[in-house]
Amino acid sequence: MVEEFSFARIARLRLGLHVLVVVLALIVLLRAVLLSEASAGWIGALTAVFLVVYIVGAGSLRAPVARFVWLGTLCAVWVAMALLGADAAYVSFGLILLFITEVPLIPAVSAVAAITLVNALIGVLTRGQWGGALVGSLLGAVVGVVIGLGFRVLFHETERRQQLIEDLHHTRSELAKTERAAGELAERERLAREIHDTVAQGLSSIEMLLHAAEAEILPPGAESKIVMARRTASAGLADTRRLIAALSPADLAGSSIVDALSRVCERAGAGICDIRLLVEGPAVSLPMPVESALVRLGQGAVSNVMRHADAHRAVVTLTYGPDAVHLDVVDDGHGFDVAILDDSSTHNFGLKAMQARVEQLNGQWAIESEPGHTAMSVTFPLAHQQEEQR
Repeated sequence: MVEEFSFARIARLRLGLHVLVVVLALIVLLRAVLLSEASAGWIGALTAVFLVVYIVGAGSLRAPVARFVWLGTLCAVWVAMALLGADAAYVSFGLILLFITEVPLIPAVSAVAAITLVNALIGVLTRGQWGGALVGSLLGAVVGVVIGLGFRVLFHETERRQQLIEDLHHTRSELAKTERAAGELAERERLAREIHDTVAQGLSSIEMLLHAAEAEILPPGAESKIVMARRTASAGLADTRRLIAALSPADLAGSSIVDALSRVCERAGAGICDIRLLVEGPAVSLPMPVESALVRLGQGAVSNVMRHADAHRAVVTLTYGPDAVHLDVVDDGHGFDVAILDDSSTHNFGLKAMQARVEQLNGQWAIESEPGHTAMSVTFPLAHQQEEQR
């Protein structure tokens, strides 16, 4: 609704200006006919040329050079009309409005001064009146400039509002895409966790029990059935793990978390920022939800560095400890006020989503920032997760 109003407002303003210029040209023709001037025929022909040139260029010429050529042609026709004795001051008023509204302000003011001077000189040449010609030309120029500036302000304000509306629509569209992608990602990871914690764990337990049952003394024929059941459970567990892998981040597909984070850093830097990955401590096998979370958190943190920090260097550190795994992202950007994390009115959806992802896996999340330094730290405990990864 607002967008339609803005377009309609601009259209009405420009239509009003076009109608005014056409009416002023017709007034010149009408006065020449009513006053029975000898050159009325020539004035009529020049008026027709003026109107044709004006109508052709008014709606089709947008390039700056083409606009200047168009306005110069109109000025030449106006001078010819004035030299023939037409009361062309009306047309000069329309030309002043066009220059003020259609070209940059400094060239427009120069053009208005030239039109005013030519208007005064033509008045002296055709009527021999210095005082009246000069005063009339100056008064017409002042009124034309004031009205033209009014049109110019209205045009620019309406166009500015239109640009704001377009920016708002673009921002909403991008936000919707981001929220949709985040929702899809969260659902994929939730499904992966659910499958891991239910089906995969159940199949793993069945496989272990069947292994134990094979060692027992069994009735004739039972052993082959147990072997078949164990193989079926093993195949189901393999299928389940492949499904979980398919739901995990693409960077983790067929690679380790170190490889995935390395690719994230390489893609994000791309010659713009020096982003390095450091790995400390002996690597240990991590549960899939933790690996997935670490990759996503690394992606989010590095993306924030590239988009907002204006940093020259960043370091991503993955640290394997005896009881926990740590991810630290440090950059030398301009920093930000961490108080925005507690302000619901600010645009900090990404940081809050990262914090929620960490807390969902019982991790710890901290961030500190000042000019020239921002650091994000994530910790996931591992003591209770060694059994979950099987």
